[in-house]
Amino acid sequence: MGKYLFFSLERFRVFLPNFLLSGLFLLWYTSPVMKTMTAYERMKRMYEHKEADRVPVTDGPWGSTLEKWQKEGLPKDVGHWDYFGLDDIAGIYADNSPRFPAKTLEETEEYTVQFTPWGVTCRNWKHAGSVPEFLDFTVKDPDSWKKVKEMMTPSRDRIDWKWFEENYRKMRSRGAWIFAYLWFGFDVTHAWLIGTERMLVAMAEQPEWISDMFNHYLDVHLKLFQMIWDAGYHFDEIHWPDDMGYKNHTFFSLDMYRNILKPVHKKACDWAHAKGIKTKLHSCGYVEPFIPDLIEIGVDMLNPLEVKAGMDPVALKKKYGDKLGFQGGLNAVLFGEPEKMREEMKKIIPAMKKNGGYIISSDHSVPDSVSLQEFGEFVRLAKELGSY
Repeated sequence: MGKYLFFSLERFRVFLPNFLLSGLFLLWYTSPVMKTMTAYERMKRMYEHKEADRVPVTDGPWGSTLEKWQKEGLPKDVGHWDYFGLDDIAGIYADNSPRFPAKTLEETEEYTVQFTPWGVTCRNWKHAGSVPEFLDFTVKDPDSWKKVKEMMTPSRDRIDWKWFEENYRKMRSRGAWIFAYLWFGFDVTHAWLIGTERMLVAMAEQPEWISDMFNHYLDVHLKLFQMIWDAGYHFDEIHWPDDMGYKNHTFFSLDMYRNILKPVHKKACDWAHAKGIKTKLHSCGYVEPFIPDLIEIGVDMLNPLEVKAGMDPVALKKKYGDKLGFQGGLNAVLFGEPEKMREEMKKIIPAMKKNGGYIISSDHSVPDSVSLQEFGEFVRLAKELGSY
């Protein structure tokens, strides 16, 4: 567009006064599509299903990946998002945990075993990209839950007000898109409170108990974020993790989702939309059967579209792209084969970016097989392919 206008102006320069030429150039240069936008402006347009200067680009490395990148030249005092020029998408947090006293129970060169504020004992690996290994749980039945529930009450001391005073205005002034990170639902409850097998059995046999946990997690967090909002620290989106699937299957039936979890998801969406802000759900695994219900309750964007689990991002875009935004859909397995990843990007990104509604990222965290240079190339190509 810019090149075409330039040659048009040159061709007709003899017919146009200089002030008209200047005005036309200014109109072109300040076009909302062509100018360089902030992360906030890009994200807003994606959620509106409109095109921007380019699609936002973001991704998250494992700790072991950061460790490798720092050995390859990433300064320790520079965030990877700044180093690579990723979009400035910033999270804010509040503590809705039972606040058990955290402590380290064991430490070796390879791992630490910790007792967490959620009352869970887990092993964290120091030099490998992995989720924690959950070893033991304090909550194992409705009675033990009642005791822990009493420890989860909203109070102002669960919010780091000093952090907000020092950082909020900086985030806004640099054009960041700000999300509130909620912690509730199936995924975080089974992993960080009671255990997967216990959760799945209880969803079938003790649904009232499970529903109470889901709702209490959310209610406490919404009250905390309401305090933050009322203090003038506004955000643009709520975002919560709730992995509901694995390879080619969901963890539970659609009926079970509708009866137990969907009402809690809807409560979160209604709270956000009442404030005029957006909602994003992170759900790994195969979750396509849930998508019509997610749209119905007001989820605005779905992440990460895990390809290896059976999610087809281009097909989802064609089927639901006018109603739902998407983030991800680039198979992280292909990071180990850069040429294949580049070919995948050339296939996926042009299709997903049409009419907005897309954020570029892999469908999982960036593994430690990826070098600093290779990820830089990933970001460069993502911006190129994501440009409008």
